[in-house]
Amino acid sequence: MEGIQEPVPRPLHVQLRRAVLDHATTEHRHRFAPLIHVGSPGGPEEVFAVASGERLDQALRTDVVAALVRRVRRPGVVPMIWLTRPGGFELQDLDALWLAAARAATAEAGIGLTLVVVTRHGWVDPRSGVRREWKRLRAR
Repeated sequence: MEGIQEPVPRPLHVQLRRAVLDHATTEHRHRFAPLIHVGSPGGPEEVFAVASGERLDQALRTDVVAALVRRVRRPGVVPMIWLTRPGGFELQDLDALWLAAARAATAEAGIGLTLVVVTRHGWVDPRSGVRREWKRLRAR
């Protein structure tokens, strides 16, 4: 089975919680452009904003993810990919499009894929459906 599986390892849980907390505390608008992040939540990361109305084909999305992976890749560290967007946890077309691009880019780079969709209230792995959500997330 692909994706994050239960039980979620503690270090991964901490990183994903950080991604949700960072998103919830920095994005206050109800409508905003989705962002694709590559790197480590709370650490080095590269971000690409999907401009409103911008149509990216699959090849261009894959090139974007590949470029972001190359920028943050360090020996011995596999970067994580997360998509921040408005809405709930249900799978959206945008999630599937970026998942396909991330699969292709990480396969080309020869690295494993960890990808989640992050909202203000939690995260979900679109491949496995594993998710975590919080009603009132606070910094510890």
